Amino acid sequence: MSRLRLAFMGTPAFAVRSLQALIDAGHDIARVYTRPPRPAGRGQKARASAVQELAQARNLPVAAPATFKDAGEQATFGALDLDAAIVVAYGLLLPKPILDAPRLGCLNVHASLLPRWRGAAPIQRAILAGDRETGITIMRMDEGLDTGPMLLAERTAIAPADTAATLHDRLAEIGAVLIVRALGDLAAGALAAVPQPSEGASYAKRLEREEGRLDWRLSAGDLARRIRAFAPWPGAFFEHGGVRFKVLRADAMPGDGKGGRAPGTLLDESFAVSCGEGALRILEIQRSGRAPVAGGDFLRGHALACGTVLGG
Repeated sequence: MSRLRLAFMGTPAFAVRSLQALIDAGHDIARVYTRPPRPAGRGQKARASAVQELAQARNLPVAAPATFKDAGEQATFGALDLDAAIVVAYGLLLPKPILDAPRLGCLNVHASLLPRWRGAAPIQRAILAGDRETGITIMRMDEGLDTGPMLLAERTAIAPADTAATLHDRLAEIGAVLIVRALGDLAAGALAAVPQPSEGASYAKRLEREEGRLDWRLSAGDLARRIRAFAPWPGAFFEHGGVRFKVLRADAMPGDGKGGRAPGTLLDESFAVSCGEGALRILEIQRSGRAPVAGGDFLRGHALACGTVLGG
């Protein structure tokens, strides 16, 4: 494989595996771009991104510009004389002068089968929608939102037990393998970009914390998908008696399961809760400030009687 001169542009843990794969493949990483350190943890101390931590550990030059609209920043990027820029969950818009600077363009590792789930949260939205499969698309970026022509794609099934966390890790591994392959094939002239289909496009909007609140009026199947999609963030939760409870694992029960009870009613000692359709059995729960426990163990330690209507 040809050794290419690259810039890598990424921020969260999802991007780390791709950066490591490019390093292992022997490419010349001229510069790593990432978002600036942000406050994190109880002390709200500024913490470098996961990508910056890896780059610094490997002695790679790191830059964290606030924008690429500045002509000076664009000139600095152009002066790197790149073969390609690899973009993985970077979080900053790239204007045309940046997109056009590398010889082979800016290639994006996107966590969906485009054109489905363009946007910021494709992994979670795929689970929420009940999709049976998703994947990674390697795309040459244009000025649109994940609208550029596709170079490679690989599918993976969404298992019934998959959470956003498990799917995130699997897709990160697939993306790392696929971007190395795409670069090699593209440099050899063995890969052609294909326009995205005009049909089947959907938008994966950014997650909001309040989306994790469980609305018992929804179906049990919908709520079970929400719990999986929002693990680990923002987390699925309900509030009762002024206390927040995070639901970590749950199963939708087949059939009606409600016995005519109002949505949110605690049905039995195994922590089955009536929903707008069917019932949800809570398998693992965490009270705010406490350790996670099994649903049945939680009920044995708390004064929640069958027939109690839980809050949302």
